[in-house]
Amino acid sequence: MPEVTAPYQPGTPCWIDLAAPDQQAAIDFYSQVFGWTGEIGPPETGGYAVCELNGKPVAGIMAAVEMGGQPAPPTVWTTYLAAADADATSEAVRGADGTVLMPVMDVMTLGRMCIAADPTGAVFGVWQPRDFPGAGIVNEHGALIWNELNTTDPSAAAAFYKSALGIESSPMEGADNYYALQVNDRPVGGMQPMSEQMPADTPSHWLAYFSVADTDETVEKVTAAGGAALQRPFDMIAGRMAVVSDPQGATFAVITPKPMNQG
Repeated sequence: MPEVTAPYQPGTPCWIDLAAPDQQAAIDFYSQVFGWTGEIGPPETGGYAVCELNGKPVAGIMAAVEMGGQPAPPTVWTTYLAAADADATSEAVRGADGTVLMPVMDVMTLGRMCIAADPTGAVFGVWQPRDFPGAGIVNEHGALIWNELNTTDPSAAAAFYKSALGIESSPMEGADNYYALQVNDRPVGGMQPMSEQMPADTPSHWLAYFSVADTDETVEKVTAAGGAALQRPFDMIAGRMAVVSDPQGATFAVITPKPMNQG
């Protein structure tokens, strides 16, 4: 599939990053599983590591530490949605009954960002690009391919994302109780009610999917590297997928997508 060459349209997932208690161990794990390269960054960036795949930025990994009296962030992958104006989007989030968890801030000359939660509790980032548009490679082995909102209230979530970020939602054909999230009539992600298979205390959340050449082989790599298979490989409408976690507890999905001509 084509690499990313243009800015992401507002509302489109454009970047993901992970906060991990042991940053170097996380870099090592994902390098082993996906073939990423990355190293802890300089102090002026808080040590933030921009991991690359085939020489292009694919994801960020940072240390989960206390900052400014705030507790360390949870060990999760955060999905960032593109915005033309982070400040305006932050206000729109508040106006649509969302919560701004981290106010808008500059990230050097790279862009402006904030962290927010929708009314159902799912946390996400907002990214206004300047020098850094986001992921430079997607839809290839080891790269982001899909972002999915698992929510306790799809109706409330759909209304929020439309109001705050201009993201439309509609039932996905052939997938029961699953919704496509769309920007300019193009699917950019998915949404579904929380699964009964999830632990009862699981909050609403965004789940990042990585494309892989062989889901079963990747799950073996995950477990060999100290991770866990939360949902073993299975076949579904879009391909063969699994839900796994890394050794520090961050959950993500992997999928070997069906060729496009197979629907």
